[in-house]
Amino acid sequence: MSENTKMGPAGKRQPAHHHGGPGGALGRPVEKAKDFRGTLRRLIKYLAPQRVSLIIVMIFAILSTVFTVVSPKILGNATNYLTDGIVAKATLSGLGKAQDGIKQMFTALTQAETQAEQQASAAVAQQFAAKFGGTVPDAAKPALEQAKTSEAAQAKSAVDAAFMKKAGLDESSLSVLGEMASIPSFGSTADYGEKADNVNRFITLGRRLPASLSSSGSSSVSSKAKSMSKTDIDRAIKDIRETGGSIPLGLIGKVMLWLLAIYLLSSLFTFLMQFIMSSTSQKVVYAMRSQVDEKLGRLPLSYYDAHQNGEILSRMTNDIDTISGTLQQSMTQLITAVMQIIGYVIMMLTVSPVLTVIVMLTLPMYVFATMVIAKRSQKYFSAQQKKLGELSGHTEEMYTGHRIVKAFGHEKESVDTFEESNTGLYDAGWKAQFLSGVMQPVMNFISNIGYVIICVVGGIFVTQNRLNVGDITAFISYSRSFSMPIIQTANIANIIQSTIACAERVFEVLDEKEEEQDSESAGVIESPRGDVSFDHVDFSYVPSEPLIKDMQLSVSKGETVAIVGPTGAGKTTLVNLLMRFYEIDGGRITFDGTDIRSLKRGGLRRMFGMVLQDTWLFSGTIEDNIRYGRMDATHDEIVAAARAAHADHFIRSLPDGYRTVLGEEASNISQGQRQLLTIARALLADPAVLILDEATSSVDTRTEVLIQKAMGTLMKGRTNFVIAHRLSTIRDAKLILVMNHGSIIEKGTHEQLLQKGGFYADMYMSQFTAS
Repeated sequence: MSENTKMGPAGKRQPAHHHGGPGGALGRPVEKAKDFRGTLRRLIKYLAPQRVSLIIVMIFAILSTVFTVVSPKILGNATNYLTDGIVAKATLSGLGKAQDGIKQMFTALTQAETQAEQQASAAVAQQFAAKFGGTVPDAAKPALEQAKTSEAAQAKSAVDAAFMKKAGLDESSLSVLGEMASIPSFGSTADYGEKADNVNRFITLGRRLPASLSSSGSSSVSSKAKSMSKTDIDRAIKDIRETGGSIPLGLIGKVMLWLLAIYLLSSLFTFLMQFIMSSTSQKVVYAMRSQVDEKLGRLPLSYYDAHQNGEILSRMTNDIDTISGTLQQSMTQLITAVMQIIGYVIMMLTVSPVLTVIVMLTLPMYVFATMVIAKRSQKYFSAQQKKLGELSGHTEEMYTGHRIVKAFGHEKESVDTFEESNTGLYDAGWKAQFLSGVMQPVMNFISNIGYVIICVVGGIFVTQNRLNVGDITAFISYSRSFSMPIIQTANIANIIQSTIACAERVFEVLDEKEEEQDSESAGVIESPRGDVSFDHVDFSYVPSEPLIKDMQLSVSKGETVAIVGPTGAGKTTLVNLLMRFYEIDGGRITFDGTDIRSLKRGGLRRMFGMVLQDTWLFSGTIEDNIRYGRMDATHDEIVAAARAAHADHFIRSLPDGYRTVLGEEASNISQGQRQLLTIARALLADPAVLILDEATSSVDTRTEVLIQKAMGTLMKGRTNFVIAHRLSTIRDAKLILVMNHGSIIEKGTHEQLLQKGGFYADMYMSQFTAS
């Protein structure tokens, strides 16, 4: 059957379960465990021996997350250094030009004052010289100096008045300009603090100047100083104090190197985390697989009769692989996602609590959108899985039985059924995929809403000098990344749900009731003869429906017993009880006089050789398959067994003879040839008791006769049980048991049973005569 389908209790085909895995997504159907907490605790116990590795993984996850989380903040700091340097440099450049203009203006004023003073002094000297005939007497020199000083002062005042009138200044403003001109040039000061103090003093003085100045230098500094807010001035002074008015390329370079180192360390820790977790997860599933494998070897045959092979294999492979994938990938993703959520929140709070609150207000929008989309897509994913199971089952049936379909002319019905299932799968599939694909755009839309609000509010904060540009850059990075671990955590939560369901199915196997263990006193018959006895044996598969009641049978060494009867009569059950595949409900079965329940199962079963109607051969050479009956057999012994089973001829006709490799299910040889190989394998084992369950049903009549003659010779000295529906194959048996409804209703030789004219005679005649 297809791996996508299974048979229900009524024989109807049902879609198989598709287990969740690391690749699950929001909106996909989540398989839930019946006992989530109990199964989770039990699964954690498997991780207990790996606690050291898990602690190391946790440490690496924390370190990797820390480096990942802090890197935007460090990058933002580098941006701040850059913007601070640019602001400081621009401020110094603008104020430096204003300072140079003021100094040049005051230099020109000073020169004009000096020239006026000199001219006034010269005029006074000429006047005194003319008055005294060319030479000023000593008595008049004090008056001359006083007159010079007075005239010079008046000339200076006149120059200052003319300057103030032209520049629109008063005496106070002129005094302020004088103070500003006396401040040392900004470029001449190397100390960042002194330079910031000079700029601060320059701006403070400039704010005292009137706005209506005709001088370009004083006017620009006045307007620039008055246009700057207290916040701008404080920020500019702070930037100059930190950077000195230049872009700190060296500091930015160091930050970039640190950032590179952080990225490398984060990648290294992530690699180590994944490496250790891969090893840890494989150790866990290795232990789990080993336990399941050992458990399957201890389970009774009744378990395999009640469970399909595909179901058992699915638990052994798919379910454990899902657990492995979750431990290896989803576990580390969950740890890092949770760490990132916590880390992003902390880092956003360090940047701006107000902006963090804005980001948090978008979380309900994420949750609401996720719930709405997941709820709508869930039913379509479920329908998709159902339709996929139906389509796979139908396709498998049609291709497996395509000869019958063509023979009865049902091609159109088959195609119509396929089209119906395929259309249903298409409708459910595109709706499920569409809704699942809508998730990411919706998340991006919500993220963009938060992004716009953050940009607007953050821009206002920057203008108010509450935040720097680098802080906003870092915060935007955090807000954009914040939604990803949230979505990832939701996905992983679904994956863990399905993983726990898978683990629960594995634990169901481990919790199955095992075969009763052999007692410590259980023995082994070293030299078995083959005497078998059923003493008042009772057995039932279901307690309310007894199958075998008070069976009594005694078979001695060397006797061949044929067991016949309709389907469900209990023939194969008799053999299962003999080999302790099932335990009897009452009475006892003895082998060489010893109750088989007092023997070790392995020793008991080695005394039997079985050839079943359903052949089993493994992928390997023909010689290896025959040697499976006795692993220490030589090549000659294998050839002898093959000749006795009439298999040697067809084996030698193959290109590689006994070294021919059988493919999957031995599909490169015929069913009859496969049966001959199983007969050869049983003959090689040389058991004390040989069990043949329709062993010759798949060979042609001529080969059947040859095998019967060979087996007649090989059965001498050995107890033989032959189960047959074709009564012609057991006519030579010394004892034939006729079973019906779990009881032996007739026994005797072929001729004796025919003479009785009972149930056996009716069965025999129905096979060889017309109704």
